[in-house]
Amino acid sequence: MDQSLSISQIINELGEDRELYFNAIAPPIIQTSNFAFKTVDELRTAFEDEMGGYLYSRGLNPTVDILRKKLAALDGAEDCLVFNNGAAAIFAGVMANVKAGDHIVSVVKPYTWAQRMFDVILPRFGVTTTYVDGTKIENWKQATQPNTTFFYLESPNSWDFLLQDISAVAQWAKSKNIITLIDNSYCSPLYQRPIELGIDLAMQTATKYISGHSDTLGGVLSGSNSMIKKIFDSEYLNIGSGIQPFNAWLLLRGLRTLPARFERISASTQKVLTFLKSHPRIEEVIFPLDPSFAQYELAKKQMLGACGLITIVMKAETRDEIVTFCEKLRHILMAVSWGGHESLAIPKCASLYPHQFDPGNREHKMIRLYVGLEDPEYLISDLSQALES
Repeated sequence: MDQSLSISQIINELGEDRELYFNAIAPPIIQTSNFAFKTVDELRTAFEDEMGGYLYSRGLNPTVDILRKKLAALDGAEDCLVFNNGAAAIFAGVMANVKAGDHIVSVVKPYTWAQRMFDVILPRFGVTTTYVDGTKIENWKQATQPNTTFFYLESPNSWDFLLQDISAVAQWAKSKNIITLIDNSYCSPLYQRPIELGIDLAMQTATKYISGHSDTLGGVLSGSNSMIKKIFDSEYLNIGSGIQPFNAWLLLRGLRTLPARFERISASTQKVLTFLKSHPRIEEVIFPLDPSFAQYELAKKQMLGACGLITIVMKAETRDEIVTFCEKLRHILMAVSWGGHESLAIPKCASLYPHQFDPGNREHKMIRLYVGLEDPEYLISDLSQALES
């Protein structure tokens, strides 16, 4: 975050020139496809550099720009781009920085659509990927090849919350002229500052905590001016994956309450965590800032907090036991994603048929819980009755 600005100033004031729009408290949605010019030379200048002004809303748009300024400042970055979703942000960040014959090192089991890009799309162009256990810096070093140009991090990841030592990985990458991108969706810039730790591109899915209302999608890439300009001039404009003005306005609305929601969700999560850790039907509770977490010391070092995601490993001999628990929940919804007002649950075994379930496989018994804005006792009561089922 820009150290000269407080979080409150960034969220409520930065980028908002209210005198330009009738002193309205909420910024307008500039719902236009293009912008008019008075002279031919002004139009020529806009053609030469679309990032220098407003030409066509596929590129820059005033509503989107207010959001960009705020999100870049929260990340402590020089600039950022906002995409239609997180997958688009990852795609642009990677594609802008690799070429045929390059090699990528990624954490093992990354986000689904990142892995699809690494396994299906990039091999068509001669780009290869090595997956590593990212918890050890030695693995990153050993996987680095002469043609390695890109590192993909995800810390914490979104299921068992494994961490990378972000500073160590970034330092090694810089010594080898390797570009780094991290998925920072778990923490958001309020609870983790990857740019300050040496990462080149910080990505987050604004769909989640930035939105906070489960009513829009968004993806953010933050970095240096030169890096963001490079992506804007190529992948961002060419693919046309920039966010639309109305969706940007929804994210601005969600951003206003981000600190308050984090405070509420974090406090509720601790109460739910305490309940789950004492329940006899729970084999293991996974949460980065719980002392039982294997990388607890690293989490305390590089994370300012942890919010609403908890993974439980149930004591279950069959898939049906987990199915029963999930389907007996009355108030916690079964759905993907997180970060909204509503609490959610998703079982890992949703991708398995009953005969594929292995009670000896820890992952098969995982259920990820997201604690939303409901009263924690309300959630605990729901979890309790479902567990007793």
